[in-house]
Amino acid sequence: MSYEEEQIGTIEKYAARFASVQSMWTFGAFEQGKLVGMVTLIQESLQKLKHRANVVAMYVTAGARGKGVGKALITEVLSFARDRQDIEQMYLSVVTTNHSAKRLYRSVGFESYALEEKALKWPDHTYADEEKMVLFLS
Repeated sequence: MSYEEEQIGTIEKYAARFASVQSMWTFGAFEQGKLVGMVTLIQESLQKLKHRANVVAMYVTAGARGKGVGKALITEVLSFARDRQDIEQMYLSVVTTNHSAKRLYRSVGFESYALEEKALKWPDHTYADEEKMVLFLS
């Protein structure tokens, strides 16, 4: 989502989202009581896809970047998924120009499997490509 979209009804939107989905978990990183990072894990719900989960909404504030917050978040998500034992594959998408995020994901074992051209489009008609990544837990 864009920053502008995230600002609309944020508290109500997240309260409803957290209450309605049983196969979604959001993890937060805090520094001196302030949220500085978050990531969400969503497990597929269909019977033949339930062994898969998607890492989405990974974000670390500018002031917390470079301090290991992202690595701590993704490591916690992977630990949680492994402990569940019903999640075998983890998927995520990352903008191809986000080299630090790609390095992070590769450092914990994710591998690239596809490139989606023009995956994102901004109102000014600029585009961004996304790299699709997977990590097999078993």
